[in-house]
Amino acid sequence: MKRALASREETSTSFLGTTPKLESIAAFRTLTGMRTVTVSLGSRSYPILVGEDLLPSLGRRCRSLGLASSCAVIADAQVAPRYGATAMSSLEAAGFHPTLVTVPAGEPAKRLKVVEACFDQLAAQRLERKSFVVALGGGVTGDLAGFVAASYLRGIAFVQVPTTLLAQVDSSVGGKVGVNLASGKNLVGAFHQPRLVLCDLDTLRTLPDREFRAGLAEVIKYGILCDPALFRRLERDLDRILARDPKVLAPIIARCCEIKAEVVAEDETESGRRATLNFGHTVGHAIEAITAYGRYLHGEAISVGQVAAALLSQKLLQMPAADVARIRVLFERAGLPTTLRLSKAQRVRLFGAMRLDKKVAGGEVKFVLARRIGDVIWGQRVPDAEIHQVLDQLKPAGA
Repeated sequence: MKRALASREETSTSFLGTTPKLESIAAFRTLTGMRTVTVSLGSRSYPILVGEDLLPSLGRRCRSLGLASSCAVIADAQVAPRYGATAMSSLEAAGFHPTLVTVPAGEPAKRLKVVEACFDQLAAQRLERKSFVVALGGGVTGDLAGFVAASYLRGIAFVQVPTTLLAQVDSSVGGKVGVNLASGKNLVGAFHQPRLVLCDLDTLRTLPDREFRAGLAEVIKYGILCDPALFRRLERDLDRILARDPKVLAPIIARCCEIKAEVVAEDETESGRRATLNFGHTVGHAIEAITAYGRYLHGEAISVGQVAAALLSQKLLQMPAADVARIRVLFERAGLPTTLRLSKAQRVRLFGAMRLDKKVAGGEVKFVLARRIGDVIWGQRVPDAEIHQVLDQLKPAGA
């Protein structure tokens, strides 16, 4: 059932149990063009704000949450020089006493030794149980900083300020935080919901092209999961999306956040429907693990993983060949990889990594597969022989 439109400064949307048309999002804009999506979790509900020029308002918005004055901003070595000063000055102007904690850039930062270094800095600054952490950066920083917040003093508040497309549409929403082990991705973590998610579209302007394209892998995923209209719009408007037109990006990012918010509200701890958000991630995470989180960006790995999942869906659920082709072509048009070359030894390691995946039950790898674009199911058993056949199909031409 659609909720009634609010007439106040910031309008909130939730659409639990429904799939509104993408075009309807425009009706939920404020006069300034900002969109607000609410993750409905009772007393732990929080807003996701999507718009331009939002970072300077960080301090004011944190103050409205009633957070304590001491806080830490965790940002990586690339983001801190670019946006750290704006975040810190905004917090200071609102009466906070922030400290900037800089961590290494990239997936290797999601390690326990980096977590320990963050703990030491928070303790040195005497952050207390009512203090909070601001995660300023991409998905890696959000996962790391969220885990630090979830663990320090048995849990303190945190705010997500995602600066990449991938983080804005996916990893900053839903409260899944954690770090990697050498044997697998996100094997150590927690569910710890943020108090606020602030998606400033201006930060996407400075994002390297490769990072921006990698974020599109998660955007495309939402269309495959449950919104054929979103998928069609991505096909239609891809050139404007790649040009980072905020008029096109804003409703798309808001729609992705709506979908994630609806799923999280229904299944916060991934015991059911939330597992569908892992479409393409079983193979994708394994690719990241066997390449030491260095060769592929997350979005690039799950691009290959989603093509693999589509091919498996065609084999096991009779997904139409036309849908598989549309999925593959859209990833290719977005400049993302859709092929994978593995040696025999790498295949063995890939299967080993998949069996360490969080979705394994009773030693069996469980896949999210699709009947068609917009209709996926989770918990699907897939024989190893079928996976091997799909890996053969993923080989580059002439390989």
